[in-house]
Amino acid sequence: MLKQRVITALVLVAILLPALAAEAAWPFALLTLVFVAAAGWEWSRLNGAPGWRAWVLAAAVVGGALYAAAQLALPVWSAQPSGSALSEPHTHTWGEPPVGFLVPGWVWWLAALIWVPGGGAMLRWGTAHWLAVPQVLRRLVGVLILVMAWLALVEGRSQGLNFLLSVFCLVWAADIGAYFGGRAFGKRKLAPSISPGKSWEGVIAGMLTVAVLAALWVWVDRHAAVADGPSLYSRLWTGLGPLGAALALAALTGMSVAGDLVESLVKRQAGVKDSSQLLPGHGGVLDRVDALLPVLPLSLAVMTLCHG
Repeated sequence: MLKQRVITALVLVAILLPALAAEAAWPFALLTLVFVAAAGWEWSRLNGAPGWRAWVLAAAVVGGALYAAAQLALPVWSAQPSGSALSEPHTHTWGEPPVGFLVPGWVWWLAALIWVPGGGAMLRWGTAHWLAVPQVLRRLVGVLILVMAWLALVEGRSQGLNFLLSVFCLVWAADIGAYFGGRAFGKRKLAPSISPGKSWEGVIAGMLTVAVLAALWVWVDRHAAVADGPSLYSRLWTGLGPLGAALALAALTGMSVAGDLVESLVKRQAGVKDSSQLLPGHGGVLDRVDALLPVLPLSLAVMTLCHG
């Protein structure tokens, strides 16, 4: 199992790094589109629609993503887009992207509307009622969250590797901190009917780990001067102040946990351990990106609150 995990991870890194390093936008956009399509295929199978219907949902994710990119004039296939005027204040006009960004802020707040109340309702009542939701509606939810995540990946990449990597590392740090904190101090179960191993103490440890990571990253951003643009942490610090940044990061950490729990709930309702076996030793694509699905668009939503 360990050998499989290592080989799969090395193959994924070998594929991902050239796409990230490319000057053009399309290699990364195309590669991530393949991954979200695979996640759509998994989502359909988890929600009682395997076979050809799963392939239809994968195609719907691709079609929806490309249509949304075209409607938002996101330069997916052109030379690598980059946020302009990153040093200017993030002034806002409703329906227009904040300065330095490509996608209007309302898109990310629509994602927040889906994830925050929707995710909360699902975690509150989903164990008893998720399978009672019409299958078509469950599959449509999958298309929406995956399209939003892909758009956020493209927008995040346009802001620079430093920004995108800082979002990824937020999720990874929250997960690592929660794991070790939960093992050391975990007593109060977070969601025993969904994921018995998670605890409130683990969530708090994850938040503290993210706070430490953010402080270190801001220091590096200010003193190293080697990044291709500000990280998420530096932008939040500048735009919201220390307290606002801390609250935003705590909220994003909480949503990373929610994303993980939502996928765990869906798998539990489907009676499976992994979303698929597409990634040998790692399970499925959804198993690897579940926490990122809400954090990617919501990190951009909080960016619209930043001024300066």
